[in-house]
Amino acid sequence: MKLPLDPSPILQTAFGFWNSKVLLTAVEIGLFTRLGNRRLTGAQVGEELGLHSRANPDFFDALTAMKFLEREGSGPAALYFNTPEGLLYLDEKSPRYIGGILTMLNVRLFKYWNDLPEALRTGQPQNEVKHGEKGIFEALYKHPIKLEIFLNAMTGLSRLNFEAFAEKFDFSPYKTLCDIGGATGLLCMEAAKRNSHLKCISWDLPAVQPVARKHIAAAGLSDRVTTASGDFFKDSLPKSDVIVMGMILHDWNLEKKKHLIRAAYEALPPGGAFVTIEALIDDERRQNVFGLHMSLNMLIEFGDAFDYSGADFKGWCAEAGFKRFEVLHLFGPSSAAVAYR
Repeated sequence: MKLPLDPSPILQTAFGFWNSKVLLTAVEIGLFTRLGNRRLTGAQVGEELGLHSRANPDFFDALTAMKFLEREGSGPAALYFNTPEGLLYLDEKSPRYIGGILTMLNVRLFKYWNDLPEALRTGQPQNEVKHGEKGIFEALYKHPIKLEIFLNAMTGLSRLNFEAFAEKFDFSPYKTLCDIGGATGLLCMEAAKRNSHLKCISWDLPAVQPVARKHIAAAGLSDRVTTASGDFFKDSLPKSDVIVMGMILHDWNLEKKKHLIRAAYEALPPGGAFVTIEALIDDERRQNVFGLHMSLNMLIEFGDAFDYSGADFKGWCAEAGFKRFEVLHLFGPSSAAVAYR
C-alpha cells in the first residue's frame, strides 16, 4: 500500500504561531530574567511573575519541550532553569541580550501581521499609520527614553552581524569609517576595537546622538569613535573611506534606495567601499526564508519598501558607478554586500 503524502510540514508551519507566541510572551513577562541563574519550581516562578495557577505546568513545560528552558525532575517539585542560550541571549542582565526586539515583535508586529492579506491586496502599510497614528519612527524621535529603548532593542538584533563584519572585512587599506544610521554606535565600536588605526563616525539623526555618545564613552572609545548628525535625504554624507548602512536600504522604495547609493558613491574616494548589512535574499529567491519574510515585513511597515538580493545590490551600485562587488556571509540569514568605488 502506498503511503499518503505527509502533511506534517504544512501543519507544523500553520501552527507555528503557537511556538512564537509562547516564546515572545515568556520574554515580555521577563521569565528568563527572573530565573537568571536560579532553579525554581513552576509554582515559585509563577508567583514571582504574577501568573495564574493554571499557567503551571503547561507554560513552563511547553518552553521546556521547545528547548528554551531546562527542567530537573517531574511533577510539582520539578525545578525549571535557563538553558545556556537563554542566559546569554534572553536574560536582560546579559550584555548579549536580544529580548528587546522580541518584545517589540510581541507588542507591535504580531498584531500587524494579522493584516498581511490586506497588505498583499493593497500594497499599503498595516502598522500604526493605518489606524491614524504616527509612524513608529516619527513617534520615537519625540520621546528620548522610548527612543533609547528602541535603539537598544535593535542593537541586540544587530550585534552578532556587526561583530562578524568587523572580523571578516579587511580594514587594513582604509583609515576612516562612517556608519550611516549608526544608532548606538555599535558597528563603529566593534570595528574600532579590532582596528587600532581606524577612525570612525556614527552618523544618525540629531535625536540619536546623545544615546550614541553615552554608549561610546562607556566603551572607552571616544577618542576614535565620534558622532555626527544629519538627514540622508537632505544632507551630504560625511567623506569616508568606508561607508556602512546596516538595515537601512531595506526601509525604502527603489527610488530612495538608489538615492542613498548615489550619496554613498559621492562621499567615497576612489577605491572606497560601500557596505550594506541586511538579511540579503539569495539571488534565486529560494532559500533565505527570513530575508523574504523581512521583505514582507517591510510591506507591513512601509508599503513600498522591500528587501533585496546581492544581485539587486550589484545592479543598482553598478548603475551609480561602482566597479567591484562581493558578498560576505555574516551570521544566520544575514550578509554584507560590498561595492567598491
